[in-house]
Amino acid sequence: MKILALAFFCGLFIQIDAQENHLLSPQDKAYLFHTVKKSPILDQNLGRFFEYTGEEILLPNGTLNYDSMELMIINQPDILRIYTDEIKKSPKGLLAEAANKQAVWELNKVLQAKRADELDKEGYVEAFARFEAFFQQHLPENAFKRKKGEVIVHPKVENALNPSLSFQDKLATLNAMSSLTAQDKKGIIDAASRATNQWVQERSYAIFQHLGGEALMFLNVLTAAGDGSNTSGLFEEREKDERGRWNKGMPKAVGLFPYQTILFQDPKRSRESVRPEIYAIHQFESAGNNRMTNIHLDVWGYNSDKQTTVVIEKQGKSYPLFGSSETRFLSPDSSFASGMTYYALINQLQIEINELEEMISGKKGFDYWIAYHEKRKQGKLLEIDKTEKLLSDLRMSPIKTNDKKYNTKSGKKRRKKNQEKVVRYYEELSAIKRKILELETLKEEVILKQNNKLQDKSRMLDLIGREWVPFSVEVGKYVFADSSTFDMYTQEFTFPPRERAETFEIRLLAIPLSHESHQADEVMLHINVMDAKPLYNARIQLELLDAFGSDEYELTTPLFSSKDSIAIRVLFDALLDKKKPINTIVSGGGIGKWNGFRTVIDREPKTLSSYPGRTIEEKQRSKMDSSFLRLRTAQVFIGVDREIQLEINSFTDPVVSNISNFSEAIRNKKRGAQLSKNELLSAYRSRAVLLSLKKELNELAGSYLSREEAKIVIDRLNKAIDMTRISVGRTSFDLKEL
Repeated sequence: MKILALAFFCGLFIQIDAQENHLLSPQDKAYLFHTVKKSPILDQNLGRFFEYTGEEILLPNGTLNYDSMELMIINQPDILRIYTDEIKKSPKGLLAEAANKQAVWELNKVLQAKRADELDKEGYVEAFARFEAFFQQHLPENAFKRKKGEVIVHPKVENALNPSLSFQDKLATLNAMSSLTAQDKKGIIDAASRATNQWVQERSYAIFQHLGGEALMFLNVLTAAGDGSNTSGLFEEREKDERGRWNKGMPKAVGLFPYQTILFQDPKRSRESVRPEIYAIHQFESAGNNRMTNIHLDVWGYNSDKQTTVVIEKQGKSYPLFGSSETRFLSPDSSFASGMTYYALINQLQIEINELEEMISGKKGFDYWIAYHEKRKQGKLLEIDKTEKLLSDLRMSPIKTNDKKYNTKSGKKRRKKNQEKVVRYYEELSAIKRKILELETLKEEVILKQNNKLQDKSRMLDLIGREWVPFSVEVGKYVFADSSTFDMYTQEFTFPPRERAETFEIRLLAIPLSHESHQADEVMLHINVMDAKPLYNARIQLELLDAFGSDEYELTTPLFSSKDSIAIRVLFDALLDKKKPINTIVSGGGIGKWNGFRTVIDREPKTLSSYPGRTIEEKQRSKMDSSFLRLRTAQVFIGVDREIQLEINSFTDPVVSNISNFSEAIRNKKRGAQLSKNELLSAYRSRAVLLSLKKELNELAGSYLSREEAKIVIDRLNKAIDMTRISVGRTSFDLKEL
């Protein structure tokens, strides 16, 4: 049995040999096949375009042994065919994910070969030289040493490039070098991070292009967040071969994912040291130029006990994405079955802030007791004033009696008693003041602690995003209020086309043990950002340039050719799924304009009575100039995703049409809807394309499919097409009207 072999093409008149990309080496092809087949998300979207015709080798549990099959492909490259003409129509982010996984695998092999002194043997001399050039470009001066008059990277520094070491282990190798400052160590680690991302981006883009991917902007970033201590043992997966022996599977090379580092005062060492941040922030710029911005997120090192959290933010608006404990995919849905989430930390912090507020201004808080003792102080001051006044009066006005002997003794006794009262009151006042000062000092400490926690909360809210964009969801497709989208099945976030580029950032948040802790389990993320044309992933994409005669709308050339064969089969497979809805959009766009990469409706057209030029020859040359030619087009897009999407648009150039052979009913509707002749002409042309598409697909269904399957496909397709309305301006027509 062949694995996902495209057997339905055997014996058909359509040839597909030209679709295979021959720029990939046998090893590249073998590993790509392994990568795609072992990843459910890649296999589901790309797997059918890898045709393996070799022997199946099974593990003892009955599953396919891809390690052994990989070796067979390397030795016999012809047993694997990769159809890049179709792969390139798949979600771009998944092509980037496959390319990135291969690039990470290759860099892991390169660095391991360097450690084993086998670069020449393994054929990685040039690949390591490229990495080393990136690495040396950012290294601090103390990372180099002189050897026989030549400046080289210190061998102990190169030990930190071992992808099988955790961050802390790499740091430990640098700590053994007494000549390095903390700043030097940070510089070396950061240099390795930059070199890794530069090398992987360069290699990923090359593989992406070999797979048929197209992008003017291609940014590939590996990043990690956490304390950098728990990555040991995550670098390889292992599986048994057909004899039950353990062998190496695909190296995961999680140690290649870079952390963002920070210098801090280490209390244990009483000196400055380096640690990884528990969050990573990367800034990007959107595509602009009326192109979509496609962001693909691929989580590595997933932690099922703590919710993986990624935030995309643009112009203050945030799109937080959360890991699911069940699917391990990101989505805007923040629900999490169990374990710690980022908002749980914020809520925990808010509880502590509230407790401190209670200590300050609560029923029996500092404010209450300070006010209580202030009242006591005022009362004590009043008592002191009264007693001192009485004492003063006694001094100034002694009591007189007939018996002088008793008069003197009585006055002295009263003065002494009041003097003792004053002393005691002052002592009590001092105690009250000390208590107030103590309470105020404690209050200030608590306020400082509360302010620190408020700052922590503010920072955490900044990281998670303060203004979340609302969304709606249907079958895993999230549509935000600003038309941005996130597809949970492909893990792709998309900003809609904009004329100008805009800055945005992506934040990866590790979940620490507590909001005060710098210890957090690691999470690794692959980010890919690239531009994309709208409808780039339509399975069928046709551009019919100047396919009609002047003011004509009869189509005489066929729509499909041999290169569309696989795409047509994908469409038929989707049509056989009766649960998959069909959505048709057909429009007559009238006069078109070029937006930089495709023709769209010109909302403010400037018409011409004829093509520029004085003579017939000059006018003909103007007519065939690309600025006019590219506007006389009909577009066909057929996408297969959650639904079958069929879109047809037709446009004209700005020369006013002379079309006139239409019915009185159409003329009346044209007048009522204030349609131009160019709009009406484009509607007729869209109708012609739609009917031609219907006819050709009906015929191909009869050739490709069994009688029973063909009937299902033809019936579903024809019913959807026959119900289609062609939109033009402010109105629409059904097929019979035109």
